[in-house]
Amino acid sequence: MLQNTPLKVALVGNPNTGKTSLFNQLTGLKQKVGNYPGITVDKKQGSCKLSDSQTALISDLPGTYSINPTSIDETLVLETLLDAENADFPNVIIVVAEIENLKRNLLLFSQIKELNVPTLLVINMADQLKRKGISIDIDALEKELKTKIVLISARKNQGIDTLKSELLNYKDWDTSPLLNIADKIDACFFKQVKKDFKDVPLYKAWLIITQQEYCRFLSDDMHKRIDKIKDSCDAIKKFQHKETIYRYQKINEILKKTYKVDQSKATDTRARLDAILTHRIFGYAIFAGILFLIFQSIFDWASVPMDIIDQFFAELSSFAKTNMPPGVFTSLIAEGIIPGIGGVVIFIPQIAILFLFIATLEETGYMSRVVFLMDKIMRRYGMSGKSVIPLISGTACAIPAIMAARNISGWKERLITILVTPFTTCSARIPVYAIIISLIIPDDKVLGIFNLQGLTLFALYALGFAAAIFSAMLLNRVLKIKQRSFFIIEMPNYKLPSIKNLIITVIEKTKAFVFGAGKIILALSIVLWFLASSGPAAYDNAAITINEQTQGSNISDDDLAHKIASYKLENSYIGIMGKTIEPVIKPLGYDWKIGIALISSFAAREVFVGTLATIYSVGDDGDDTATIKERMRAEVNPETGEKVFNLASGMSLMMYYVFAMQCIGTLAIVKRETNSWKWPILQVVGMGILAYVTAMITFMILS
Repeated sequence: MLQNTPLKVALVGNPNTGKTSLFNQLTGLKQKVGNYPGITVDKKQGSCKLSDSQTALISDLPGTYSINPTSIDETLVLETLLDAENADFPNVIIVVAEIENLKRNLLLFSQIKELNVPTLLVINMADQLKRKGISIDIDALEKELKTKIVLISARKNQGIDTLKSELLNYKDWDTSPLLNIADKIDACFFKQVKKDFKDVPLYKAWLIITQQEYCRFLSDDMHKRIDKIKDSCDAIKKFQHKETIYRYQKINEILKKTYKVDQSKATDTRARLDAILTHRIFGYAIFAGILFLIFQSIFDWASVPMDIIDQFFAELSSFAKTNMPPGVFTSLIAEGIIPGIGGVVIFIPQIAILFLFIATLEETGYMSRVVFLMDKIMRRYGMSGKSVIPLISGTACAIPAIMAARNISGWKERLITILVTPFTTCSARIPVYAIIISLIIPDDKVLGIFNLQGLTLFALYALGFAAAIFSAMLLNRVLKIKQRSFFIIEMPNYKLPSIKNLIITVIEKTKAFVFGAGKIILALSIVLWFLASSGPAAYDNAAITINEQTQGSNISDDDLAHKIASYKLENSYIGIMGKTIEPVIKPLGYDWKIGIALISSFAAREVFVGTLATIYSVGDDGDDTATIKERMRAEVNPETGEKVFNLASGMSLMMYYVFAMQCIGTLAIVKRETNSWKWPILQVVGMGILAYVTAMITFMILS
């Protein structure tokens, strides 16, 4: 290999071995780190400098217990390691294991070692050897496994330089197989395989025979050869079973010589914690309490910084109006861009707090306990315990949450999880909930402790989760897909969360929210400002029309300016659009301005607040420094004289956003994950009808 050609390195390992933490240390990329299976649902790549003249391209593959896939994300591992024609086919494979589950981790290592690709074993969490009472004879283990071994602690950045140095010497590694499965399983069968697949290494040929359906890179000729082998032998499943038994027998022999555990030195804190956190009564109570704490904190901790941000953007808009020369560009900046962006930035404190809590639950290992706890409940509704991961991840964003469903092996369970995940309240709904709750729910304390606004938010989250469960129950009865799967999950060790990882996660996720939404907001703010600042003849003649209507009346200059601005807005292009759809949304308690915000928020839910901020800024001709909340609170329905955002309309809006899809990105990812437009279309129509009917009933009851 030329020195300036990057060394392609694949990171492979069981879930919870610290593979992604190692990836972060090697590449410096700020990838998400979690302490439950399924965190890496796609391949991540990053560059690592091994020396002054050599770099490496590191690929972090999804966690898998075996090279034989049982779920969609595990298929990626198989394809990456078998398809030699793929551009990402590795020069080197690093198998990441961890000290406490070495026996199980070595099954995957023993399979990969037979692929004739230079393979290195990295044993993570070495800093816990003494605390766990574990001793490993590394020299003897290297000899038995025919590989180089590097002890590391990815969380503490120990052993990383040694690993980099070892990668430079990959050409000197022993690539001979650990086992000779042909002799142990069926020599005659493998003799025939070797004859029919002369151009393919023996173990690779065995894998593509047994995993044919997952190997999408196979040619027609290869498929014919595989079919011929399968037709001549009906004991392949039996051979697979024998292979696993033989591998574990060999691993047990090796570990008896090299791996010792002194139970008297190990602590039993994990067992005591598990007894409490997974208790059939206390476990659910603790989980509910944690969720309750999160939603209380979102309002209590974030209120002060949110008010500061809100006031800042209001003053910034006023400053732009006052100090920039009058004209179209000033109007665009002060009435379009600043209010629109402010409508998203104001929610950074709440989003950051949400991500902080979620990251902490993942890092500590508690999330796997939740998955285990919820499995019995989930199975009643056609899902599995693993469905909890997408449902809880959906509180951040539905897109990666739906992708996380890839580690659910059963297609029916996976499909149901994908279809119901958008009901869980994502971070994009928080701007809508937060602004409406602050307008219609008093900032009072219940029992002198609990914030009433926080309780309302908790209720909305609970309602979304209940909708997901109820929808899953219906889908489980309607979908006639016969498939049975088994729930297997590893309980990782409890860990103190890494402050570095928490900070990285909060910053990166908040940035993704702000910049992801910001791009849409900026574009829509410009479009909305144009549509609200221009119109046909009635718009251009607004001043003349209002002057004629108010001629002879005793009206102040400020009131006259406000009437002209309101008339222009109603007769602008956006006003005409809003008035057109107003009859459809009027039964829900919404006016045409809210209707425009509903339509624009199909791009992203958080656009709702930014849209109203832009519309209200254009509709106000004054130079005051009213904040977004103040503008929305002051909005009055000209027909009824009542506030637009009252209890009835506010609750109706929140009910609409609890159930409506309102996210083009989520629809796109559902199409990709199901490989069909059928499911996203049914999803958006079904959720839309449910949202409309629920919002209408809510408004009628509270009016």
